[in-house]
Amino acid sequence: MMDTLAARIDAILPQTQCTRCGYPTCADYAQAIAQGQAAINQCPPGGAAGIARLAALLNREPLPLNPANGVEKPREIAFIDEAVCIGCTKCIQACPVDAILGASKLMHTVIADECTGCELCIAPCPVDCIAMIPATVSADAEKYRARYVARNDRLGRWDAERAAELATRKTRVDTGDAVAAALARARTKNKIAVAPAGIAGVQTSWTTGKS
Repeated sequence: MMDTLAARIDAILPQTQCTRCGYPTCADYAQAIAQGQAAINQCPPGGAAGIARLAALLNREPLPLNPANGVEKPREIAFIDEAVCIGCTKCIQACPVDAILGASKLMHTVIADECTGCELCIAPCPVDCIAMIPATVSADAEKYRARYVARNDRLGRWDAERAAELATRKTRVDTGDAVAAALARARTKNKIAVAPAGIAGVQTSWTTGKS
């Protein structure tokens, strides 16, 4: 849970979740700024306007964008060349807001209205079929934040379901092992109980034969 100042800072950030600021999420960057661990000029998507808003909130002097974090440029969104796409799903896994539709070995496509322009889908693509193109829709930070949270909730549910399924399988295996061990003990016990009787029968027959 973010403190009040971090939440106010996060409300200014563009919610692209692009990691160019050096932090894994916009919320993490906001928290770092609030704690004095990061400067206000590390967000290329927010650009000069975002830096100015952060400076005003924190009563600081505006700074030029740190070139180590990138450059400010017009907003872009991802575009997938569907004729080249091999359906590997790596871009889907990389997208922080579930803005790519597709399935394994099937064509993928970007939902233009949902794409934040983070560019995180480009590097994982093994066939270089993703390019950035000028955006035709305005950015919507609140929508991006909601989609990011929804995606994390979905992945959390999947992880919990997988963990529960594995636990159930392990219980079944453990139960099966216990049953097998019990049967083995029973068979061993029966062998021990039967063996003396068999030996006694042989001895009796041998004795009767000699007499």
